[in-house]
Amino acid sequence: MSSKAWKTALFGLMTALAFVFSYLESFIPINIGIPGIKLGLANLVVTAALYLFPKGYAFSIACIRILLSGLTFSGVSAMLFSLVGGLLSFAVMALLKKTDKFSVIGVSAAGGVFHNIGQIIAAAFVMKTAQIVYYLPVLMISGVLTGVLIGILSNIIVKRLNRVIKND
Repeated sequence: MSSKAWKTALFGLMTALAFVFSYLESFIPINIGIPGIKLGLANLVVTAALYLFPKGYAFSIACIRILLSGLTFSGVSAMLFSLVGGLLSFAVMALLKKTDKFSVIGVSAAGGVFHNIGQIIAAAFVMKTAQIVYYLPVLMISGVLTGVLIGILSNIIVKRLNRVIKND
């Protein structure tokens, strides 16, 4: 298979996998009394793609997944929150990765935190109140915890796929 065909196939597979992870995550009940806390399973794919491909590929996967998931499962308002969080998260992860001073785990943890910050910004704008910021400390803690978990898994995936890519 040609390199371009292989990359195209892998891009499509990763986009589909991120979409499926978004769907599967809806079945995982996380109820600690604070809305918006999720594992971020789809970010596993985006974080891995950020380390395996040029950042435009990873950005495209993130955007396509958010749009497809929003239109299919959650509706326009939830898609707006996810889009703002996802774009801010991606921007921070791409910037931190570019510095080469952070591991995959650190980049992912920052992505988790900034995804939640983006969602709070969107919620404050939509609800026309800054009082929603009171949720931010708990969301930041959850962002770090889930970001570290996703980062650990992404690191494993990146190492394994890099071996496959080099052997192809």
